Amino acid sequence: MALPKFIVGMIFAISIVVAWSWLGGASIGTTLVRVIICAIVIQAGYFVLVYAMIARSAPTPADMARDAERKLNAPEVAEGEKLGSARRSLH
Repeated sequence: MALPKFIVGMIFAISIVVAWSWLGGASIGTTLVRVIICAIVIQAGYFVLVYAMIARSAPTPADMARDAERKLNAPEVAEGEKLGSARRSLH
């Protein structure tokens, strides 16, 4: 979802909450609390939506090319020469 669409939708939803509060006879404080809660819920939902879209996205050709280039440029190290497998004693 594009940011401009999100902002328009958020303004529309908040205006509905304000209208609902006004028609219900709520005070300014109650209306403000409802608007803040509505904005937080919408922002959290947008964050989850964007995170899910990023997590589910397939790697692009540029990502695959970059990974292939890294593998070609990486030196091959034997298993016994890796830093994590060395055993040293204090004696």
